[in-house]
Amino acid sequence: MDDRFEPIACDHDGVALDGFVARPCGEGPHPAVLMIPGATGSGPAFEMAVAALTDHGYLAVAASMYGHGADISTPQSAGRYFAELMACPEVLRDRVVTWFETTRTLPGVDPERVAAIGYCFGGKCVLELARSGAPVRAVSSFHGLLLTHAPAEPGIVTARIAVWTGGLDPYVPRADFEALRAELDHAGANYSATEFAQARHAFTDPDHDGIAEGIAYDAAAHRIAWSGTLALLDVTLTA
Repeated sequence: MDDRFEPIACDHDGVALDGFVARPCGEGPHPAVLMIPGATGSGPAFEMAVAALTDHGYLAVAASMYGHGADISTPQSAGRYFAELMACPEVLRDRVVTWFETTRTLPGVDPERVAAIGYCFGGKCVLELARSGAPVRAVSSFHGLLLTHAPAEPGIVTARIAVWTGGLDPYVPRADFEALRAELDHAGANYSATEFAQARHAFTDPDHDGIAEGIAYDAAAHRIAWSGTLALLDVTLTA
């Protein structure tokens, strides 16, 4: 792990969780961004994104949704933990809210200026954070899983939401994308939903390019989604 990162611990209902923090220059208090990786955990591209946020003045918190010591050394082993959380959606939502509250209490963080970014499984997690009604300023979901066990209720979503999805993503069919839009419309949420027609799953992640059918890096979609997310953070956290 990059020596610029400092380890962080979080407890959720007796389950010890690990993560790391990247801090910008200066004493703060800083706006903060909670970062949640995909199902296989943190990798080089994810860590680069965490570090890049500090260049924009954000304190970035990278959060693992799996318990301390979870074996994520292979996609197969990581998949077991992913499946367990997907089978317990109430636990998943409560856990990401716990990480959000942990982020708000960190030294140097302005607790009223916190956003969240998630990738794939992490994209689902940040959408669940928004659906919970937590006072998160903004969430950005990159090629996230979009369906939920408990759709957002009208008036509860406070976050400004950005969703970036691939039109050729086999894990997120068009029906899921349309269902999310209908859900957020019903909830009265302030959101944008962008579909890159030719993009596949994990289009922001060169580390996973081509590891399976339907997964491919797309440099243009990545840059557009990242630039749009930085603009969203600028408007919601610093404007």
